[in-house]
Amino acid sequence: MRRPVPELSDALNAITPDSPPRARSFRIAPGGTLRGEVRVPGDKSISHRAIMLGALADGETVVTGFLEGADSLATLAAFRAMGVEIEGPDAGRVRIRGVGLHGLTAPAAPLDVGNAGTAMRLLCGLLAGQRFASTLVGDASLSRRPMRRVTEPLAQMGASIETTAAGTAPLLIRPVPRLTPIDYAMPVASAQVKSCLLLAGLYADGTSCITEPAVTRDHTERMLATFGCPVQRDGRKVCIRGGSRLTAPPDGVPVAVPADISSAAFFLVGASIAEDADLLLPAVGLNPTRIGVLNILEAMGARLTITNHHDSGAEPVADIRVQSAGLKGIEIPAVQVPLAIDEFPALFIAAACAEGETLLTGAEELRVKESDRIAVMAAGLGALGVETEVLPDGIRIQGRGGRSLGGGSIDSHGDHRIAMAFAMAALRAEAPLLVQDCENVNTSFPGFARLAAGAGLGIEEHVA
Repeated sequence: MRRPVPELSDALNAITPDSPPRARSFRIAPGGTLRGEVRVPGDKSISHRAIMLGALADGETVVTGFLEGADSLATLAAFRAMGVEIEGPDAGRVRIRGVGLHGLTAPAAPLDVGNAGTAMRLLCGLLAGQRFASTLVGDASLSRRPMRRVTEPLAQMGASIETTAAGTAPLLIRPVPRLTPIDYAMPVASAQVKSCLLLAGLYADGTSCITEPAVTRDHTERMLATFGCPVQRDGRKVCIRGGSRLTAPPDGVPVAVPADISSAAFFLVGASIAEDADLLLPAVGLNPTRIGVLNILEAMGARLTITNHHDSGAEPVADIRVQSAGLKGIEIPAVQVPLAIDEFPALFIAAACAEGETLLTGAEELRVKESDRIAVMAAGLGALGVETEVLPDGIRIQGRGGRSLGGGSIDSHGDHRIAMAFAMAALRAEAPLLVQDCENVNTSFPGFARLAAGAGLGIEEHVA
């Protein structure tokens, strides 16, 4: 077994908290409904990428709709630590004075990205091509997540990255003379791995190509094009030419971040399962690689009306109206799995309230998110009286149809999406719910409890 190098040992010590995190919980009254209009925060995936590419561009980039959550703020702080001048955020507006591909400077300390897996994996590719050493650290949850899926292909490009013996963060990245291009077939569909390698490809001496086993979200490709660096796509293969210059959008044209469909998913499910619900979610991002949640809910019988289609920068957006519906269980098509990978905690709640059985397979990726989302969701659903069968790559859920869910205490295991999913389950519960360990909700959806309460959910937030 490899022993951590001294610098890596220092980084491991740096992530040990001086004091335990605050205990945040949700207490939710049973029943109720959702009505009115809810404007969810900006898209987290796009917010990360806007900061990264704006920092690497020549010129000044203005971002609007930026998500002021802990994850994307960690990305912003990382680039400030590498010498990028950034103003804001101020009501979602950020101004970035780009330093160009080779203008970043060595940070004085490890770059702490908290719970942000997207930030860590994308930064790993970007930093692999820099002329200085750097270390990426995260919180306890992120430090358990697998990083070999990015470090191994980066090593094939000549990168020098040291992990723990388990292949996890901290990641110590040392400079190398040059990166070589790669032609890489990803074993698992992952937008984070694809984006990591595309960013590393900017620093390679030649053209790098990545082939996906299934199409994943393409925010990186769209945003690279916004900055004047289009990638070439041929089916499931995407290629980028090393040394391509990034240029800020001209004349101060902002990079607009739409509302996050992953955050909207909780309200889409909540309004579908509640009685007498009628909710409008305006300006939600409807990137074709992200709409699996809509496709799955519609197949289950959800009442969705999508209007006001338009573009917000490089991304399509629209307003979504959702009303109460009698859902039915389905076998989730394999093609929809990568298009809804982050929305499955919410979809599991929809399945629990549907008539009949819902079957999900081909979703091994859920086991290496912020938690093992298959196991943790199954445990929580079981506590509410829902029968489940955990599979190696998915889950079978026996919906309760018109019967209520139970109440009680749910442990979210620090997973923001699981906490919000079970908060919505209270709309069909017969007794109050206590959802524990909710601190990380602020990583992706600051103000969730306030917005949900305003729409009619009987939720109270408690901090010990």
